[in-house]
Amino acid sequence: MADKTNKVPENIEGSYYVDEDCTACGLCVDTDPDHFAMNDDESYAYVYKQPETDDEIDACEEALEACPVEAIGNDG
Repeated sequence: MADKTNKVPENIEGSYYVDEDCTACGLCVDTDPDHFAMNDDESYAYVYKQPETDDEIDACEEALEACPVEAIGNDG
């Protein structure tokens, strides 16, 4: 389970975030590139845009559920 006290610094403020357990597998970026991106040295992912519509929330949830190390959280 993602830890909201351990968020990576690039996350934009909002309910979805990536924490420091991210292993940079890129699955979230592949699943939902409209909300997730890799940092500059591609050592971890982060949320660069929070979802605004039901379809966008569904896409973020799909990425969250697919994360193999449970590094994506949702405080919403």
